[in-house]
Amino acid sequence: MARLPNVRLELGNRPENVLLVRETLTGVAESVGLDGGDLSDVRTAVTEACNNVVLHAYPGGGGPLEVDVDVSPGSLTVVVRDHGVGIGARAPGRPDDVAEGGIGLPVIEALSHTVEFAETPGGGTEVRMAFATPGVRGLESTAAIPGGTGEGGGAGLEALGPSFASVTIAPVLLARAVVPRLLCVLAARAHFSTDRISDSQLLADALVAHASGAIAGSHMRLIVNVEPRDLELQVGPLITGRAEGLVLDSGLEGLGSVLEKLADGHGVSSADSHDTLTLTLRDRAQTA
Repeated sequence: MARLPNVRLELGNRPENVLLVRETLTGVAESVGLDGGDLSDVRTAVTEACNNVVLHAYPGGGGPLEVDVDVSPGSLTVVVRDHGVGIGARAPGRPDDVAEGGIGLPVIEALSHTVEFAETPGGGTEVRMAFATPGVRGLESTAAIPGGTGEGGGAGLEALGPSFASVTIAPVLLARAVVPRLLCVLAARAHFSTDRISDSQLLADALVAHASGAIAGSHMRLIVNVEPRDLELQVGPLITGRAEGLVLDSGLEGLGSVLEKLADGHGVSSADSHDTLTLTLRDRAQTA
């Protein structure tokens, strides 16, 4: 099994999903001690690479946008990947020939320590950006989760619906900084009220605070499907039999079982010797 990065985002190439990438990078920075100036450079370069996927990777349609983030002591690597027309179709010749088409290559090259371009298997483009980040703490090494993808595979997630987000993340330190940020953005996208957005953040805080003892493997994966006034969260892979306990034991700051109180419903499914917990959130104030 191929090693997974510390964070893998699998998204559709919709413009609004670039914000999810930027929020993820902010959460990573908070966890590993990346200072504001370095974070600004990383977010700007990665935004340019993501915008290229949004604008140019899938002429006449949509497709997956994948972003991997890996942290080592003193360095940060971000890979932006698509499964679209590929570099050759977009840029016959040197990759920087497409700068005028919106890829922002001069910006990426100026802000990255190194940048590499490659074609992904089956077609598409991978932009690998490495950033020198002195003082950044390293994270524990990670391994592929059972049944997980080693080199991307976001295309299959599109069956979930018109708006989805998947994050695969380890260690829990990162999940605590990243997942609540992402869920707040997605709750706002679902047109939740301010109170319900706050509930979504509280639910995410409780989930990541208690999930470490229930996760089967090194990574936690959260898939969120977004509809108007409605969010569906799939959490896994969980050790068989641990999902209900995660719901019941999700106390946070004396608030009792937060997942049970704030979710509008939950269910457990089993596959490949692991469980998946599904939580649903609706904006009751909006639908009443």
